[in-house]
Amino acid sequence: MTDPHRPVLSNTERAADALELFTRTSARLRRRVPFHSAVWTAADPETGLITAPMLVENLGTGENCATYWESELLEENVLPFRDLARAPVPAAGLRVATGDLPARSARFRRLLLGQGVHDELRAVLRIGDRPWGMVSLFRTTHAFHPDEVAVLADLSRPMAERLRRLARPPEAAATEAPAPGLILFDTSGEAVSISDVARHHLAVLPAGPSFPSSLGVNLPIWVIGTALQARAIADGRADAGARIRIRTTEGRWLVCHASALTGAGGHPGPVAVVIEPATPADIAVLVAEAYDLTPRELQVTQLIARGLNTAEIAETLFISPHTVRDHVKTIFTKTRVSTRGSLVARLFTDHYWPALPKPSEVHRPGLPTAQVRSQVRHI
Repeated sequence: MTDPHRPVLSNTERAADALELFTRTSARLRRRVPFHSAVWTAADPETGLITAPMLVENLGTGENCATYWESELLEENVLPFRDLARAPVPAAGLRVATGDLPARSARFRRLLLGQGVHDELRAVLRIGDRPWGMVSLFRTTHAFHPDEVAVLADLSRPMAERLRRLARPPEAAATEAPAPGLILFDTSGEAVSISDVARHHLAVLPAGPSFPSSLGVNLPIWVIGTALQARAIADGRADAGARIRIRTTEGRWLVCHASALTGAGGHPGPVAVVIEPATPADIAVLVAEAYDLTPRELQVTQLIARGLNTAEIAETLFISPHTVRDHVKTIFTKTRVSTRGSLVARLFTDHYWPALPKPSEVHRPGLPTAQVRSQVRHI
């Protein structure tokens, strides 16, 4: 049976990263679903917020990009991505959804109309309800046809699966992990203060849409989007966390999270954005998603990384040793390894976890020194 996605997804398996995947797919999709401009972006599967990389094609200035995401998060819109992530069909056209009255959407009134856009077709690239990416296609003439919407909807899961696989980063040399960095945004959304450590973190973020600030640094759209989400949560417009994970050009994972502060008299205050090295807890779910591990398989993997043997894992999880061995066998198959040591190296030491602390730094009151050494040795 012929794969209906093959004409669009042909050769995408050889894409080296998500940006190349977007570029190849967009070029092929344009032949079946013509469009004038587009935005393709990865998403954090836990919060649904935009993260690196992002491909913007023929959509004007960087300022327009920031306005687009500001409207998405802070204004009443038709077909917000958060709704498409849960909808029965993960794609829809703006004109069809509004009964050919696209001005019902603030996004269309504020930005798209002035850009000469006639219709927008957008989709969430998802596996179940886990969004791995988002795409918007724009036309300057006629509306998108239902058959074209169906083409993009059918690409949702296959594209998400490719993005999930590409979340497995290459090995990276260990470098000293800096401390958390801080950026403050005032109530108008302007960046007004930044720490030196935050400047360091920004310098190693991947290339993408960014915007100049009065602080002398360009702020990536992913950082701005996280700050906007914090404001949306404070305004009662969103409930998902203002938190994303980004892999740096050095191969490390950073977490960017934001909170809206309260000023005097309960009035809205600034938004604080913290950028810091990811902890094992921050990326455990990403590890599981990237290798298609079930929640139980992830638990077993984490206990292996802590140095527990089969009997100890069985006792901890209240399952039989035989069941543990079955889980380990499946985990080995999914991660393409054959030993526990190589499993830990593949998922944690080489790829995902930050540089390991010195034994003296992981010692906690009440934790025997021998156990500390065991954890350090087996992580």
